[in-house]
Amino acid sequence: MRMLLGALLASACTTADAAGFSAPNLVVISPTITTSGQPAAPALKELSKHGFEAVVFLVPAGVDSNVVGEDEMVKRQGIEFVHIPIKFGEPGPQHYAAFESAMKRLAGKRVLVHCEINLRASSMVFLYRSIALKEEPNRAYESVAKVWSPRGPWKSFIQEMLAKNAIKFELY
Repeated sequence: MRMLLGALLASACTTADAAGFSAPNLVVISPTITTSGQPAAPALKELSKHGFEAVVFLVPAGVDSNVVGEDEMVKRQGIEFVHIPIKFGEPGPQHYAAFESAMKRLAGKRVLVHCEINLRASSMVFLYRSIALKEEPNRAYESVAKVWSPRGPWKSFIQEMLAKNAIKFELY
């Protein structure tokens, strides 16, 4: 799995939104929510110039792709930094609960949710949009499908969380 993540990260395309922010697999969900893979240090140092007010980071400490000192780079700009470490093969309901709590608290702020490649981030934002924001799952899932098709533990986790919340949707 580690090699697969490394290969995906290495091959991830860097894209930019109209405001000029650049990160791998960048997906602008709304004016307040953006997901991406790991932004490079120069991009992280300029988050405030792009209007971001919070970062939710979903990768455990010590992963090779992490930018050393990301939390401090972000905080120095007056941007809130929330770290919810999720081992890639071990997502669980406790992670979603922490994510939902953080996103509700950050409502109305421009938030960057990121991980290594935008697999964790896109999936957690999909669940948040479907469960907490009550968005139509087909519409919310379009942003996930731009990046990947969840499988293995992530597919099981997403299906479990949707079923727990009585949301009928088939992942594709």
